[in-house]
Parts: sequence; structure tokens; C-alpha cells
Amino acid sequence: MSLSEDLRLPVGCPSCGSQLMRVSSIKKPDDRVHCASCQRFVCLYHDACKVLKKGPGSESEALIEKAFNRGG
Repeated sequence: MSLSEDLRLPVGCPSCGSQLMRVSSIKKPDDRVHCASCQRFVCLYHDACKVLKKGPGSESEALIEKAFNRGG
């Protein structure tokens, strides 16, 4: 069992621009979400959920996120 899971957000990391983020596999609302590339703290999991519910900026982003995040 993995201790963390990756998810793709429609907004990039403020440091490196990567949209690939890492969160604890437990996914509590107050779990910290970090950039998978540079490990910078990005937001809390409940904030990431709000961003995902708001949706992507374009149809192509929507398809990428749907394919990547379908396991969650």
C-alpha cells in the first residue's frame, strides 16, 4: 500500500509550474498537498478538492485531468 497518491490539478505549482501533486493516501481534509516535482507545499487537501470541483480551464485540460484522476 502506498503512503501517498498523485493527483493532477488545473493550476500549477507556484515554484515550478508542475500540475502533478502528491497527497497522503488517507486524504483527510487537513492533509498537506505537495508538488510531486519540487516538493513545495501547495495547499491543503480540502482546498485541492475545491479547485478540482471548480474545474479545468479548457476542454483539453478536462480530458487530461479525467484520465489522470479517474482512480480517485
